[in-house]
Order: sequence, then C-alpha cells, then structure tokens
Amino acid sequence: MIRKIEHLGIAVKSIEESAKIYDALLGSACYKIEEVVSEGVKTAFYRIGESKIELLEATNENSPIYKFIEKKGQGIHHIAFDVEDIYAEIERLKAEGFQLINEVPKDGADNKIIAFLHPKSTDGILVELCQEKS
Repeated sequence: MIRKIEHLGIAVKSIEESAKIYDALLGSACYKIEEVVSEGVKTAFYRIGESKIELLEATNENSPIYKFIEKKGQGIHHIAFDVEDIYAEIERLKAEGFQLINEVPKDGADNKIIAFLHPKSTDGILVELCQEKS
C-alpha cells in the first residue's frame, strides 16, 4: 500500500552549488549527504513536513543521473512513494501491468530499500518505491 510521497528526486550537476539554492529556498540545510556507490550518485536530503527533497549528483559517467542530465538537463528526476511492504507492492503493481526496472528491491539512500517502475508504464514519470529498512 502506498502511504505518502516520500520524496521528489532532483538531478543536479553539483550538490554543493544546488545546496546553496535549496538552503536559501527552504530556510534550512540538508540533514544528510551520502553516496550510493551502486547507483553512481551522491545524495543530499531536505525535510519538508512529512516529505523530502533529494538532490542527486552523478559520481561517474555511467550513472543514470549523469545520463539524465546529459539528455534533459537538471530537474525533477523521479517521484518516490513510501510503501508499507515493498515486496507486496511490487507484486501488486506487476499484476496491474506496470513495468518494473527492479523486480527485487535493492539498497537505496536514507536507510531505504527501493525499486523503480519504468516510465513507459507511468506516463513518462520515473516512480520509486521506498520502504524503511528494518
């Protein structure tokens, strides 16, 4: 079951430069910066009420974020939903006909396990499912 919008992922060329903008815009600094080596990204998180903003910077040219910025420029990369049971949600969405990029959840940033739905099955929007690690 999808419970809420967990975060919006924003692809940026430089977290250091973009953080200046978001610090000023949101009136606070990010609460966490971490690297997800398996995805080739560095992330920075901001809290906004119950939701978050995640800035994503590529750490190498094979990163999906690097490819996204090369093709589309900086901007909203994905929307992430908090789910109660990611395994059940994956099965439910497969049964509904959604195309998954990850049929098995993997480790993500901010203490989450994650899986992505392909934009071809979600009207062009990359959707991430997130569940807090136990």
